[in-house]
Amino acid sequence: MKKFIFIISIPILLAFIIILGINFYVVIKYNKRILTNKEAYESKGDCILILGAGIKNDGPSDMLRDRLIVGSKLYENSSIKKIIVSGDHSKDNYDEVAVMKKYLINKLNVPSENIYKDHYGVATYDSIYRAKEVYSCKKLIIVTQKYHLYRSLYLADKIGIDAYGVSSSLEPYKGQLWRELREILARDKDFVKGIILPKPEFKIEVLPASATGDDTNDR
Repeated sequence: MKKFIFIISIPILLAFIIILGINFYVVIKYNKRILTNKEAYESKGDCILILGAGIKNDGPSDMLRDRLIVGSKLYENSSIKKIIVSGDHSKDNYDEVAVMKKYLINKLNVPSENIYKDHYGVATYDSIYRAKEVYSCKKLIIVTQKYHLYRSLYLADKIGIDAYGVSSSLEPYKGQLWRELREILARDKDFVKGIILPKPEFKIEVLPASATGDDTNDR
């Protein structure tokens, strides 16, 4: 019985080591690409990418609200004047990007024509892949909570974007411990995606260079 338990425990232990090893690799390697607000304000780039984080009562969730606040401050204080709001609008009855754009316009005074809606940012990989292939961003600043930045920056690197991150962790969030634990597996999953580089589920149509944010309001 002891021998059987020992034999079974070896692959479990190896899997555990691999999972944690990949997690720590992504965190340590991409931590240096997370900027302070001052560093971000002095940076140059093509786009500010704000990643979706769910909606609540027809408005942004707490985490998404903070991403929008930080993204708008970056827009206001830096030379980057193109914001991509990337979220899930794959179904007609759920429009995350409309909520994001409305909040930026009405609450944070960002001009509509400078806010580009990416309707098919259904996952972090899709959002970053589309930032390059649809919106032609070669250098960007990603705005999301710090725990999510490591994986986002890894994916951007593998997709071929020169990306830096700005943390939008402005307050403690309910259920954050669970998110941190779940993120370990998410980093491992996207580590594999960064090697395979699969095509996203939804169509890729390059946005013309002359397009404004208002041209992206309808799918």
